[in-house]
Amino acid sequence: MSNVVEVGDIRDWQGLSVVDATGSKIGSLEGVYFDTSTDQPAFASVKRGVPAKLVFVPLAGATVSPKQVRVTTDKKTAKDAPAIDTDGELTSELEPTVYSHYGLTYERGATGERRLGRR
Repeated sequence: MSNVVEVGDIRDWQGLSVVDATGSKIGSLEGVYFDTSTDQPAFASVKRGVPAKLVFVPLAGATVSPKQVRVTTDKKTAKDAPAIDTDGELTSELEPTVYSHYGLTYERGATGERRLGRR
């Protein structure tokens, strides 16, 4: 098992379980958002709840295995994270809120571009 989240690999995990460090299921992996300054995976959008919403969970320190993606964020923190509708999009106005929810510093790019991009 690798500690590095490989970009090509993680997109293959769409629909699989995302769990916290204790193994509690947060939801199902819906998408991956990349840091536009480093081109590295930064957040996963995770489908959870009824009615379903997408919450954003940091991928720093995540590990992958054949059946799940394990993240370092606990289930409660993820559950309380900023959310969008399943057919919605992460707006540039919501990006700083996602970062601050997890205590992360948010900075726009040098020319004011968005920090996160989805592939």
